[in-house]
Amino acid sequence: MNNGEAIPFLDLIGQHRELEGEIIEAIRAALRKASFIGGEALDEFEASFAEFTGSKYAVGVASGTDALKIALLSAGVTTNDTVVTVPNTFIATTEAISQAGALPAFVDVDERTSNMDARALRGYVERECLKVDGHLFDKKTGRRVAAVIPVHLYGQMCDMDEIMAIADENGLIVIEDACQAHGALYGSKRFGMKMGAGSMGLAGAFSFYPGKNLGACGEAGAITTSNADLAKKARMIRDHGQREKYFHELEGCNGRLDAIQAAILSIKLKRLPEWNRQRRSVAALYNGLLNGMEGITAPFEPEWSESACHLYVVRSKDRDALKTHLADAGIATGLHYPLPLHLQKAYTRLGYKAGSFPVAEEAAKEGLSLPMFPGLSERQVRKVAEAIGSFSVKDRVCPEGNLTGRMP
Repeated sequence: MNNGEAIPFLDLIGQHRELEGEIIEAIRAALRKASFIGGEALDEFEASFAEFTGSKYAVGVASGTDALKIALLSAGVTTNDTVVTVPNTFIATTEAISQAGALPAFVDVDERTSNMDARALRGYVERECLKVDGHLFDKKTGRRVAAVIPVHLYGQMCDMDEIMAIADENGLIVIEDACQAHGALYGSKRFGMKMGAGSMGLAGAFSFYPGKNLGACGEAGAITTSNADLAKKARMIRDHGQREKYFHELEGCNGRLDAIQAAILSIKLKRLPEWNRQRRSVAALYNGLLNGMEGITAPFEPEWSESACHLYVVRSKDRDALKTHLADAGIATGLHYPLPLHLQKAYTRLGYKAGSFPVAEEAAKEGLSLPMFPGLSERQVRKVAEAIGSFSVKDRVCPEGNLTGRMP
């Protein structure tokens, strides 16, 4: 039973209470200018976000899904292509692939990071593809393998040096799904420096859904790139393919980022480095408190990674019982994600079965997201850790003779 303070999974109310005056003034400015689509607010945000990620250009769009889709289209991915990604991600990743006219294919993830396993990607290329005239083709479908989307899950970047090397060897476009990784860094040996999420592939895609590290007050997203041609094409696609009003060079979509959301994002972007620092402090405290706790596996961070700590996901063989135990203690948690995409009804046509990607499937059964947000106090983190400590995942026989995952 919960006899004390309830701890939310995410607190957006406190963040917006702090920024309320600035946000209201930004909205008021848009009303006074009747400036709602494009304009100065969008230009300012795009310039600031490009600089933040270490990219030359940022293109504001209506959502993270649009960012992925438009990035793929702008990169030349088209009908009858295949795009490789991972099954433990939000469906927006694969929706974008399908909406670009391509077919998703999956590779398994690394057991420690839950990010794309570069060895699995290489295995897919070597065992399941043929190379003809410098192009890869999937043996099963006959489709050209055009691109790979590594997903920087939970805020931690994939092993981009290895993934980029495989892509370069095989003529693959790399589009980073950085929708959870605003401000994450990768210590690249390839480039000899730290690289920001969204700056290493041909393009990166970001979501500014309200709960993200950098969240709008509604839907919003952005594409980052250092390729001028891709940025130019993405700007046309997001605006019905227009090079100027009523002159359409191609068929696009309505995927624009509105000016009010852009202005709000500019306000929040100034706080993002501090917010991310707070997230990393929370993660470090969790790590110290959960280290060595029986039945609990804390997140693994490779030496080359500096995570944005969007989520703090522990693993437990008795995840569902642990989730219930924490709920009883007034602690909210989340599941990211309980069923991998290759087992979703929406993708039965792809022909995957249970066991196709065992590491991703195991992670889906065991992962539990703990409270994580800027402003989460040390007292709250310690309460979460204490509640986890009072839970045992070690099966034992109760006096009544029933097996249980909890100590009496």
